[in-house]
Parts: sequence; C-alpha cells; structure tokens
Amino acid sequence: MLLTAAFMLRVEQTTTLVVNEFEETKNDMLQALQKEFSRDLKQWNAELLGDMTIRFNDPTVLFATGSSELKPKFKQMLREFFPRYVKMLTSDKYREAIKEIRIEGHTSRSWTNSTDTKTAYFLNMELSQARTRSALEFLLRLPSVERQQDWLVSHVTANGLSSSRPISPSDNSAAAQLANQRVEFRIVTNASDRLDQIARELKAEQP
Repeated sequence: MLLTAAFMLRVEQTTTLVVNEFEETKNDMLQALQKEFSRDLKQWNAELLGDMTIRFNDPTVLFATGSSELKPKFKQMLREFFPRYVKMLTSDKYREAIKEIRIEGHTSRSWTNSTDTKTAYFLNMELSQARTRSALEFLLRLPSVERQQDWLVSHVTANGLSSSRPISPSDNSAAAQLANQRVEFRIVTNASDRLDQIARELKAEQP
C-alpha cells in the first residue's frame, strides 16, 4: 500500500514538473518571439498569438486568388522573417524543445462558381495544401538557412487546412471570410512526447 502511494506521488510530481517546464519554456519563447519581431509584425500585417503562432493576415499580399504562387511581397516578408525565426528556434536554448514547426494554410469557405459547400471545402483543401508546399519549398531554398537544412527538413511541415479553422466560426460576413485567408507558423513542442516517455518509464517501475 505504501509503495503504491509513493509511486502515485512520484507520478504526480513528475507530471507537474514536466508541465511547469513546458509552461516556462513556452512563456520564455513567446517573450523571445515578441522581442525579435515586435517591430516587424505591423508592417507585415502579422500578429503573434498567445500560443506562439505567428499569423500573416493580409491575403492580398500572400497569394493571388486561386493560385499557389507566392506574391513578391510575401516572398520578401518571408526572407526577412524566416532566417531570424529559424536562428532563434534552433538555438541551444530552444532546439531540443521543438517537435515541429507547422506552416499552416487557411482559406475562406467559398469557391468561385461553386455552390456546393463540400466541393468548395475540398477545392480549398487542395489549394491550401499547394500553397503551404510552395511556401515550404521557397523557405528551404533560402541560402540564409542552408546550414540548418537537415534540422528544417525533419521539423518543418506544410499543412493545408482549407476552411476547417475559421477565426470567427459564427461570422459568415465577407470581411470574416477574407480574414480567414491566412498563413500561420505554429510551433509544436515535445512536451507530450516527454510525458509519454515518462509514463512508459514509470509504468516499467510500477510495483
């Protein structure tokens, strides 16, 4: 009985420790991102969210309607943004905490000449996937990140999400649909992997 109680206490303490470490790393990384990009976000029409996501909001400078080709202005923004972003995330301070950097493409619900909601969803899915692949290819070909190629290939992914994650789900206005057309860089930490590993180790030790 005492062994079981001691084991459960250890599980609780270990889980709390990992969660606290994750929150500390997240808050520290959020502050570092804010410090690095605070002067640039406004001119890029971008914002830093509380979950460390950087969102590029202006669809008029990202891609042409129905196209996956990056516009020149968006290319320039990415040239200014991505090398600094990568340098920070691959530093000794954060490198081991990063599981994935997700380039996410989001669209509106509509599609030209389509009245079928489901058809529009799948067409926008194809478009958003093509757009994030184009962005990923452009970024990985930047000479300024060439030294980090191996890390980037294993950590940066392209994710087209169509209209599945609108900013304001209940707002169907034209302005809201325009706002949904965005590109986001989302950081995924390895906190859940660490918890899974610890759970396996503790289970092996369970009395």
